Parts: sequence; structure tokens; C-alpha cells
Amino acid sequence: MQKEVKKSWALFLGIGTMMIAHGLQMQIMGIRSVLEEFSVLTTGIFMSGYYVGYFVGSKTTPNLVQKVGHIRVFAAFASLASLSALVAVAYVNPIMWTLSRFITGISLVSCYVVCESWLNDRATNKNRGQLLSAYMIVLYFGLALGMLLLNFSEPKAYEPFILVSVLLSLALVPILLTKRPAPKFKKIGTISVKELYEISPLGTISSFATGVIHAAFFSLISVYATKAGFTLLETSILLFIATIAGVVGQGPIGYFSDLYDRRKVIVITTFAGSVLALLSILSSSDPLQNTYYMSEFAFKKILFFLFVGAYTSLCLPLFSLNLAHTNDFVPKEKFVAAGGGLQLIFGIGAISGPIICSIFMGWFGLNGFFIFLILIHAFIGFFGLHRMRVRKTAENPDSTFTPMPATITPMGLELDPDTPENIERNLSQENKQT
Repeated sequence: MQKEVKKSWALFLGIGTMMIAHGLQMQIMGIRSVLEEFSVLTTGIFMSGYYVGYFVGSKTTPNLVQKVGHIRVFAAFASLASLSALVAVAYVNPIMWTLSRFITGISLVSCYVVCESWLNDRATNKNRGQLLSAYMIVLYFGLALGMLLLNFSEPKAYEPFILVSVLLSLALVPILLTKRPAPKFKKIGTISVKELYEISPLGTISSFATGVIHAAFFSLISVYATKAGFTLLETSILLFIATIAGVVGQGPIGYFSDLYDRRKVIVITTFAGSVLALLSILSSSDPLQNTYYMSEFAFKKILFFLFVGAYTSLCLPLFSLNLAHTNDFVPKEKFVAAGGGLQLIFGIGAISGPIICSIFMGWFGLNGFFIFLILIHAFIGFFGLHRMRVRKTAENPDSTFTPMPATITPMGLELDPDTPENIERNLSQENKQT
């Protein structure tokens, strides 16, 4: 594993640097929107621009990679992502910020496709899962570090946006200097939404709702924290805890989902998420008085940090849970196609998440942020209980829980050691090496 990670240092360094920039840009724009007195709905709309771009890019990038190659695509879109940060600081208005987020979404998904297909080409059956784990760690720790960089300068200054642009430009360097040739690109098909729903109604509905939850939380949590009176340091610490806790939660949740009916794990996890979101409300405010306790660092604020961290440790693994549950009902050779379909559904949900959540914040004040999350989690939970009554438990020995970043593309899904893709190619590579 260490040998392959060393060989892939350029990919990990490049995508890790890009994630640092992405984590900083996403949250600095949320905080800055509050300082610029944008309405919460306006913030939700321009934050959704990222997910629209992500959706468009995931459909168009594979064809582009086939035509011009991996390195050119990565270089072009890393440059575009760098440009989007400069657009955001040069033109501080909702229309240009929506465009900026749209460009960022297209650019990042294009770079994901390049990196994941490249990693998959280098993977063998022995190290496929380990490379996927290393990739996920790089992604999430990069995001977390980027959120800590909120303390680099004041949100109203131009320096944070310049830093984002610099980091995105630096992400180009290791990829462009790599000696190893780029892999041949292979397009991967997906199962249609209708077919996926017929295969696994819970997996399909839960994936859509999970996209709504993830996008709403990470797009608007900095808006919530700023309006609630957090200092910049406290906001960055909260975001760091939320991101890292989501990674830590993947292990134990995956362990239990492989032992018991996955639907029970989904239901328990999502209802527990609702409870933790409610506790976050109670620890941060007096709902009856509509007052908040965030003006100074106190015991209730520490509780709030803990509840939010516990919440993300349950909600971030939901994408992997949905994928594993759906794979319980499909043959092994369709794992990647099913995963690609679920990722598409996740993306559609993500587009609507920030907008609908911002409407709730307009109706109920800041507590609308967590009220919205409570309702979506409860919806998943009750639908899961319904499906448990109408369908028996399915056991597919080929399907196991594999920790996945929610941003995974069909190229990255092939890194799942359960998939049979590329087995002959990997075996031939191993034979040549021996």
C-alpha cells in the first residue's frame, strides 16, 4: 500500500491541495455573504450553483477526457477553479458568485474524474481498497485543513480569495511534473433512476435525501455559525470537527451494517441524526425566546460542538450506507453502474438542498437550519421503516460496506475492492511484475 501511495504522490498532493482550497473557498463565501448582508435565500441559491456545475461536469467531463487526455483536462479545470476564486473577490454580488460556484463545481468534478480514473488504473486487486481509503482521507483532511485557514485573514479582505487561487494553481504542479503516463480512459455507464428505484426504493430515496442533507449542511453551516455569533476561530474549529467526525464515523457504522440488516442501520443512524440535530438546537438557543447562547465561550457552546460532531459522524456515512444497501440487490458486475446512478441521484438532491434549507431559515430563523435537517432525516427513517415492512432482508455476500467520499465519481467507485472490474488487467499486470 505504501509503495502505491508513494507512486501516486503527485495525484494525492495535487488533489489534497485542491481540497484545502475548496474547503476555504466554500466557507469563506458563506461567511462573507453574511457580512455583505445577502439574504439567506440568496446565499442558498449561489451555493447551489456549485452542485449544478458538479452535475453538469459529471456528464460532460468523461467525453472531454477521451478527446484531450487526463493531464490537459486537469490543468484546464484547475486553472478555471483558480479563476473562479478571483471572480468571486473581484465582483462581490450574488450573480457573479453563482457563476463562480458553478465554475468551481464543473472544475472540481472534472479533477475528481481524472484523479479517480488514474488511481483505478494503478490499483491492483490487493491494494484497491487501501488506495480508496487513502484517497478518502486525503479528500476529507484537505477539506478540514482548508476550513482552519479561515483564520488566515479577515473574511472581508481579499487575501483569503487570493490564497484559494494560489492553492488551486499549486495543485497543478505535481500533476504536470509526474513522469508516469496517463491511463487510457474508459467510460462507465450508469443504471437509470427508474431501474434503480425498482431495484432499491430505499437506496434511491435515501441517496436523494442524503444529497439534500450534505449540501445544505456544508453550504450553510458557516452562515449559521456567523449569524449565531461565533468568532472566526470558533467557526473554523466547528467546521474542522464536523468534517473529521464524518470520516471517523464511517468505520463503526460500516462494521454494524455488515453484521445486521442495513435498513435497520440506516433507520437507526438517521433517527439518531434527527435527535442530535434537535440537541444542537437546544444547546445553542432557547427556541421559545429565539435567543442564542453563542456570544461567549461557555459550556453550552462546548455541548453544541460535540452534538454537531456526533451528528456529522452519522450523516456523512449515509452515502456509503445507501450504496452498500443498493448493492445488496444487484449482481456484482453492476456495482459500479448502480453506484454511478446513486451518485447522480445524490447530485440532484444536492442542487436543491441549500435553497430549501435557506427557505426554512427564513421561516424559522437560524433554528430552521437544524429543523430542516431533522425533517429530512425523519423522512429517510420513516421510509426505511415502511420498506422493512414490505420487503424481506436481502443477503448478498458480494456486497459489503466500503467507506466512500460523497464526491466519488463512477471512476472512483471502481476502486471498491468488491467490484470485479479490471480483474484480468490487474492479474496480467501482477504477472508481468513477477
